[in-house]
Amino acid sequence: MQNLNFEDIYHDYWKKIFRLCMGYVNDDDLAKDLCQETFVAVFQQLPKFRQEAAVGTWIYRIATNICLRQINLEKRMPKSELPYQIKDNSEKDNKLEKDKITDFLYQCISELPELERIIISLELEEMKQAEIAEVVGISPANVRVKIHRIKEKLTDKFRKYGNQL
Repeated sequence: MQNLNFEDIYHDYWKKIFRLCMGYVNDDDLAKDLCQETFVAVFQQLPKFRQEAAVGTWIYRIATNICLRQINLEKRMPKSELPYQIKDNSEKDNKLEKDKITDFLYQCISELPELERIIISLELEEMKQAEIAEVVGISPANVRVKIHRIKEKLTDKFRKYGNQL
């Protein structure tokens, strides 16, 4: 059993967990709060972690539960009307374009049903499908089918609204 160091875990997973939270709430400040809450829970529970699952799977599960609790507290998912407009359209540099696409992707993900948001967010973090199945409690084959269908949904949204980015 390896000795787990909180600082290393935080360094390795903060950005991934933040992106996962963004997929749920599509709000930068709220995602940061949920990410912080996740790592507080990780810090508190780390001595009890038995390493029966991969540390990443364990952390994603904590983050997912915290995000779901937040959504249940609000009783609704904050959604924007499509199409999402970026205020500053004057600059056409690559970073701004990439940021627009990323923002639109997070908006589209936030509009997916709960299970689909979890699955695609973990897929975007390059988590293995078997681990995604473990986190969400469905079979790996079902995860593969759902990922394919989610990608089709997102592709359709990009086709429909992408020209307005």
